[in-house]
Amino acid sequence: MKTYRHYITGSLIFGISSGMISLLARWITGNTILSSPESLVKYGLLGGIGYSLVGAFSIFMFGNLAGKIRNRFPQIETLGDVFQKRLRKDGYWLMTSIILFLGLDSLFMQAIGAAVLFDLIFHIPYTISLFFFFLYCFVIAGLGGMKWISRLEGVAIFFIFAAVIFIPLYFFIQEGAFRVYDGIRLYHPYLLFAKNQEAFVFILTFMLVGFGQVLTDRSTWQRLYMMDQRKVRITLWSTAFVWSTIPIALSAMLMIVIFEGSFGETYTLLFQLITKIDPLFLSILFFLFCFGAISTTINAEIHATTIHYIKHIRLPIKKTMSDKQLKKESYIFSGILLFFLLVVTHFVEFSLLDFLFFYGHLYAASIPVMLIIIFSKREISRLLPYSIVIGWLLSVTLFTEFTSLQTIWISFVLSSIFSYISMLFARIEMSV
Repeated sequence: MKTYRHYITGSLIFGISSGMISLLARWITGNTILSSPESLVKYGLLGGIGYSLVGAFSIFMFGNLAGKIRNRFPQIETLGDVFQKRLRKDGYWLMTSIILFLGLDSLFMQAIGAAVLFDLIFHIPYTISLFFFFLYCFVIAGLGGMKWISRLEGVAIFFIFAAVIFIPLYFFIQEGAFRVYDGIRLYHPYLLFAKNQEAFVFILTFMLVGFGQVLTDRSTWQRLYMMDQRKVRITLWSTAFVWSTIPIALSAMLMIVIFEGSFGETYTLLFQLITKIDPLFLSILFFLFCFGAISTTINAEIHATTIHYIKHIRLPIKKTMSDKQLKKESYIFSGILLFFLLVVTHFVEFSLLDFLFFYGHLYAASIPVMLIIIFSKREISRLLPYSIVIGWLLSVTLFTEFTSLQTIWISFVLSSIFSYISMLFARIEMSV
């Protein structure tokens, strides 16, 4: 019988190309498809370009740390294993709960992205399309585990890059690049404004948030330990460069839509893009692009969140579970999680950027704590994990007169201060 470790890793070892494919499949997401138009409309072309820089910077920075992480913790499989090695019992449970909460946030955003896109593409109630989509994800990620996930990631990446190359190329050849530029300058000249200070603040802030998101991502940590250790850094750096082309290509797609006049809601840009794609081949390619981007991300997130819950919450409570029981509980939990997502998507409406702003406080507050847990050679203070909660709560409750972009930095600074104080107290206690 295959062990639970096989369910986690699929007994795979990634080289540079396979590692890149798996990481791109994780990080080319429904958020990328939906947040790119929001960034473009809100902050102009600078926002669209900035969004690509944010993701690239985040993955690149994690790549700088990855080799040191592998050397420091050579025998682990998941992020939760680091918490087990470094934290005391209460700190372990707090950090494990925070990481689970962040995982649910990421899954929820993907589910909303799927609901929006399927509602735009299909002329049927999105409940039906979402049900079959989540059923597919349950079979691949919930039942199949990492081995089945990895088999489909290469196909998805092929369709993603085919779409972002051929669709803009077709329309720019058909319409002419100068005609598109003149239309943007006529109808939406603000998009070309390059001295938008708010856009620069947005880019810098979301570099912070994006780095926190990658640093706390369970799926990325799993893939880190499935890579050939000698190729970890170059794999992540290459992934960062390739990923940066996707938001720029999406911005180019949206330029095709808006150069002819005004538009309503942000999501209508995608609808207009869908209706403007005339050749059947490109329409099918666009659907496969959306399906591939969302399905691979949800598969990775469902698998990683299930592993995190079973291995780091369920197993410490019920220590005697066999591999067969662990897999059975993984199947059950992943099914419940997908059903929960199906239900919740019907009751919540929000802007993805606003949602990222809200959770951005938590991602920013996590950075100093995570860096200390990973790299500090001293004994970790019992109070350190609580710095995340303190920084997050104070930033969103005491600084309501500030903008979300400002309070994200406040959350990061407060968490850093409390992290330093907690480690200082721990050092004093040890010296007494």
